[in-house]
Amino acid sequence: MLQITELAARQQYPAGTLYVVATPIGNAADITVRALHVLSLVDRIAAEDTRNTAQLLARYGISKPSIAVHEHNERSAAERVIEHLRSGERVACVSDAGTPGISDPGARLVDAVREAGLAVVPLPGPSAVVTALSAAGAWVNGFTFVGFLPAKAKQRASQLRTLAHHPMALVFYEAPHRIVETTRALADALGGERQLLIARELTKLHESLHRCTLAEGPTWLEGDANRQRGEFVLVVEGAPEAEDAEDAHDALLLTLLEELSVKSAARIAATLTGAPRNALYERALQLKKPAQE
Repeated sequence: MLQITELAARQQYPAGTLYVVATPIGNAADITVRALHVLSLVDRIAAEDTRNTAQLLARYGISKPSIAVHEHNERSAAERVIEHLRSGERVACVSDAGTPGISDPGARLVDAVREAGLAVVPLPGPSAVVTALSAAGAWVNGFTFVGFLPAKAKQRASQLRTLAHHPMALVFYEAPHRIVETTRALADALGGERQLLIARELTKLHESLHRCTLAEGPTWLEGDANRQRGEFVLVVEGAPEAEDAEDAHDALLLTLLEELSVKSAARIAATLTGAPRNALYERALQLKKPAQE
């Protein structure tokens, strides 16, 4: 039987290729054998934080030249990466934790490399989104990953209104200093009766998973200061089937009608919800009449 390291090495890893490598979200032992093989093979590493990546690599006896590629320099740093790829190097792209491009730098780098006519190869691995969903339960039937909501209350409320009738589970990331505020906003916008999974510090020493309703979420978090520490993934149950399909998108239409014409409101609502534009237009007309009267 082949050793697992030999299995990782059997695949071809051409030069001039960007390898997108997922790294652990907490527990360093979660790195894959294939990821270690590629990180030891590449010529240099494009890292969100070169210091954090150097610490991870040192655990496994790997040392490589690095390029800092973070949210503030991703476009300009991509040009340097492309130069190295064109010279025949292999480059790995990693974020501080998890899968690059998922609420982390990496997506713009991938775009730039592809536009330059160069190859991109993804290596699967740790992801906070999938880790949380795997422990959520059968009430999650399909999901939409939202990531971080806007920090400002007005912008956050506006985005949540567009999601209020979304039928699939919603997955959010949140920081500790906003976790209670965000959970309250979710309950206000989506309804307190929906199921909520609060996944905190996944794969780390103080990992915790708590399932409750959205209404109960803020109270549970405030019950112990330790519950508000760390990094969070929130999984929220999708919207129940509307009792009256005609009224399913009223909240969104009413919000849009405050600033837009009936035609524009219907067009944008159709784009956001996938509902038929003509039906939304007729409903928007009905909603507009009482306001005019």
